[in-house]
Amino acid sequence: MTKAANFIWYELMTSDPAGAAAFYGAVVGWNIPSHGEATAGGVDYRMIMRSDGGNAGGVLALNADMLAGGARPCWLGYLEVADVDAAIIAIKADGGAVQMPATDLPVGRIAMVSDPQGAPFYIMDPIPPAGVEKGESDVFSVTEAQHVRWNELATSDPDGAIAFYTKHFGWGQEGEMDMGEMGAYRFIQRGDVGIGAVMPLMEGMPVSAWSYYIGVDDIDRALTAVRANGGTVTNEPMEIPGGEFAMNAIDPQGAAVGFVGPRKA
Repeated sequence: MTKAANFIWYELMTSDPAGAAAFYGAVVGWNIPSHGEATAGGVDYRMIMRSDGGNAGGVLALNADMLAGGARPCWLGYLEVADVDAAIIAIKADGGAVQMPATDLPVGRIAMVSDPQGAPFYIMDPIPPAGVEKGESDVFSVTEAQHVRWNELATSDPDGAIAFYTKHFGWGQEGEMDMGEMGAYRFIQRGDVGIGAVMPLMEGMPVSAWSYYIGVDDIDRALTAVRANGGTVTNEPMEIPGGEFAMNAIDPQGAAVGFVGPRKA
């Protein structure tokens, strides 16, 4: 692999897009349209707009058939690959699985896969908009509010997961934080940029999964907004290296989400 994979998109699958729009608008400051665009197959899809006019990701409305098939509200990330079909073959050969077969959309070719431990994510070979050369997505930022700022994998096999992602997506793994009995919190890098961490499954986590931490302008304001808008706080704000604070929550529709930002009070 000549270039390490980037998280180029984030998607909220939800049973209530309007409710999610109200929640994330209050907590993060995003603007999510009140009506979706009917995409392939009539799926309701809405763009998440940042205050600076950029996109933060998308919202996919879970319809009755999806819910009957077992789909549940959650956040999923998209990793860029040069060849979706070749990536699928390589992922399956190393114990991963295909959750949704490769599909061509106007914005690119995508597939939903899972790593050998079962954590799902998308892979995508994007098509840039007309007149725009293929460049770096800005939905992920290490520092900026209204962007995803951290990607955290809780997994049943941290060693196996790190081996898988470093092999298939070109990431590095340097440094870790000792969590005592809970094990090591091991940092992952794309080039020289720290993009997240890999950790063991904690008690109460039934399956391996990625979690995404969205940047907020003030962690205490966000905490108040989560509670005031129907969310459930699962971990209160904790100070993280660098002096900012991170917290975890469940949105009103049941999707797990993290928030990270400064404490201004």
